[in-house]
Amino acid sequence: MPPADAASPPRLVVVQCPDWSVVAAGAVATEPVAVLHANRVVARTPAAADSGVRQGHRRREAQRICPELRIIAHDPTRDGREFEAAVRSVAEMVPRLETTEPGMFTFLAKGPARYFGGEHAMALRVASLVADAIPVMHTWMLGIGIGDGRFTAGVAARDSAVHSRRRADQQPTIVDPGLAATRAYLAPLSVSALRDVGGLSVELVDLLQRLGLHTLGALAALPAPDVLARFGTPGAFAHRIAGGGDDRPPGTQSAPPDLIATRVFDDPVKMLDPLVFTAKQLAEELHGLLAANGRVCTRLAVTAETEHGERSEHLWYRPGGLSVAAIVERVRWQLDGWIRKPGGLTGGVVTLRLVPDEVRSDDGSQLGFWGGRSEADEWAVRAVSRVAGLVGEQQVLVPTWHGGRLPGDTYRWTSVDQIDLGPGSGSGSGAGDDRLRAADVPWFGQLPAPSPATVLTEAMPAEVLGATGDVVRVNGRGLLSAVPDTISIQSSPAQLITAWAGPWPVDERWWDPAAHRRLARFQFTTERGTAYLAVVEHQQWWIIAVY
Repeated sequence: MPPADAASPPRLVVVQCPDWSVVAAGAVATEPVAVLHANRVVARTPAAADSGVRQGHRRREAQRICPELRIIAHDPTRDGREFEAAVRSVAEMVPRLETTEPGMFTFLAKGPARYFGGEHAMALRVASLVADAIPVMHTWMLGIGIGDGRFTAGVAARDSAVHSRRRADQQPTIVDPGLAATRAYLAPLSVSALRDVGGLSVELVDLLQRLGLHTLGALAALPAPDVLARFGTPGAFAHRIAGGGDDRPPGTQSAPPDLIATRVFDDPVKMLDPLVFTAKQLAEELHGLLAANGRVCTRLAVTAETEHGERSEHLWYRPGGLSVAAIVERVRWQLDGWIRKPGGLTGGVVTLRLVPDEVRSDDGSQLGFWGGRSEADEWAVRAVSRVAGLVGEQQVLVPTWHGGRLPGDTYRWTSVDQIDLGPGSGSGSGAGDDRLRAADVPWFGQLPAPSPATVLTEAMPAEVLGATGDVVRVNGRGLLSAVPDTISIQSSPAQLITAWAGPWPVDERWWDPAAHRRLARFQFTTERGTAYLAVVEHQQWWIIAVY
């Protein structure tokens, strides 16, 4: 890749499979399949798209639109491992190939284009290599875009995927070189490209649209000083890339040449877990050195060598900076795919090296007085990291938001190696990735705060009686047979109910006879001052949480 201090955007090629997660899962384009993360569609096959399934749809909405839709759980490790074959295949013809995320990589166009007789011929050759490395890709259309700068080439790759699918043949989208041609190509496009390709915030893009700036050309036509004064640094960056200018994040520069984290093993290592554990130590060492200078790494070279000279070297890019967990996650993807390649390795790994290629200023995170991240959270993160270092990351579990209408469904236990505990981090497409801020998405039908203090792993049977001693029942319309008066939990002595609220009915997965669930939720406060969250299902009362 070009040095960070290049004067103008370099000529780049972006290769992207927009719905890589379903490809990595082995789905074929003609089968309606969707990959879900936090109960929302993050990828789907063309057959599912033709049925009306869109990214961001909830599970129920997607299955209502397409009843035969097959659901696959999101697995970032699988995505990264399976994409390694495509990266390794193209890397044999392209020096310094850079992977942004599973399903997307970038490289300089100039050298390969000359070798293969032009940019169009080169793009077709890349598409052929990817399809040969991943056989299922023969039924999919890649997006291949070529343009001046990462943003322009990324937009072109997105357009290529859409147009190739419509034409049913693989064709790249090539933007002519030069600032004038780049501006002419970008000008009519929606400012939503700043969010989808440029990585800018949803809030900024929504604000631009509310102000009447619907196209990139309209934004680029504004005076740069006025944009900076009104929208700050993010707005100035959006204005610059909308006009075809330098698309490097502000504060980006080349890394110091002597900043390297290396581990040489006395005994060759053949197992993945020890290598990943070593990578975590190197990442923490590297992160500490950068943090001392107020920097974060945006592009990182990861190199591994075996005792017989076999070598794996990739560039990983993340415009917001690679945290420790993000580095470890990418090392796992790279090494897992490398070790599992056809034929395997002939020897163990003897050298593992992390080399920052590009760094930028660390914006940091401000701890608030009320709410948000606190100093106690920082202490907890350090404690979890220490324990994980002692017993292994896969042995330490932390709660992560999953989504659901009942407290037991809202959070799931996840191993530390699958998430990013750092501030403002996150999303490869891993659990720590902030491409989908799941906890900020409202879950319709979920009980409002405050959440119960104790969520029971096994619900306790209960009996709720009315004033006459009859069991309180709830009919299909949510009407009670009597006012709740007393409650008995696990045949204990009855307690007087001093206050209650409900019912809040839940009717889930009505389209699936095996998973269909219908219940009603209640909150009770007893004479002893204890508050319970109860549900009634099939006319049986259960206590599922305690406030």
